[in-house]
Amino acid sequence: MEAEKSSTEWIKHLSLHSGYFHETLRDWQSVGSTIDASQLIYPLFISSNDSTKEEITSMPGQYRLGLDHLKDIVAPLVSKGLKTVLLFGIMETQMKDTSASNYASEKFNKVIPAVKLLRDSFPNLLIACDVCLCTFTSHGHCGIIKDNGTIDIKATTELLAKVALVYAEAGCHIVAPSDTMDGRVKMIAKILDTHGYRRQVAIMSYSAKFASCFYGPFRDAASSAPSFGDRKCYQLPPGGKGLALRSTERDIHEGADIVMVKPGMPYLDLVQQIKAKHPEFPLAIYQVSGEYAMLYHASKAGAFQLEAAVLEAVTSMRRAGADIIISYFTPLLLEILEKQRKK
Repeated sequence: MEAEKSSTEWIKHLSLHSGYFHETLRDWQSVGSTIDASQLIYPLFISSNDSTKEEITSMPGQYRLGLDHLKDIVAPLVSKGLKTVLLFGIMETQMKDTSASNYASEKFNKVIPAVKLLRDSFPNLLIACDVCLCTFTSHGHCGIIKDNGTIDIKATTELLAKVALVYAEAGCHIVAPSDTMDGRVKMIAKILDTHGYRRQVAIMSYSAKFASCFYGPFRDAASSAPSFGDRKCYQLPPGGKGLALRSTERDIHEGADIVMVKPGMPYLDLVQQIKAKHPEFPLAIYQVSGEYAMLYHASKAGAFQLEAAVLEAVTSMRRAGADIIISYFTPLLLEILEKQRKK
């Protein structure tokens, strides 16, 4: 008994430092939290004006890009290890209408030729396309609005499916419906299957997407703020844990290949819960525009060193269970990873 007590006392005073005093030991203690270039997705805003390269005021270092500049922006990032981009279409105000009638047109939606350009220029680059109506409707909502002010789910999901097919035909590898409408994953999966693309194009669904104040800079970048009302009737309430789990289940049932939590850091508990429930599905997390702006401006104010803060934030996402990280800091993260490789 005395020997057993002595052993217990020794364990109580066991030093943890011996397990992480060396850099390699720290890496071993961080299994599941390490970051690799293959896990990163870089969002890009594709302008309807080919000659545009306009810095976004609320997101310094990020741009609205025309096709003329796209290759020059992407090439150095690919050389540093970039594997995946996520394309958002930005349309001039005069091209928009209430029904997003120009969404599926290559003439107006330059995401379509952008996919072709990137496929030709970077054959190994994985190309994802955001699928939502908000940047193409004059009212800024994510769906077609009925006369009574509600979303026309049928018309909306039919148009989303049509655009997903157009993107597939252009050569994208992933379509990413971000509208959060009921049934859109099913509609997209069906149309892709009907036209022979279901096994060539993955569906990455914004499954647990919350009605968040952290989207503000994105809406500035994409000119997509609603002209009336808000999106609380179709995006999830910040406290809606049960709804987040149910919407993820719905999207998996309808055919999503990858699910997502958006925004990032404020919802790490949902990342952990969804990953625990569905470890067999890749789980993405979106470090959104407000998170980018918050870290960027805090670092400029001297609150902390930007690289350290970004790395810590992204590590927390990996630790919570995220397999894929969508971040405007991807170029910085690629630089950090390059430095680590050269050590």
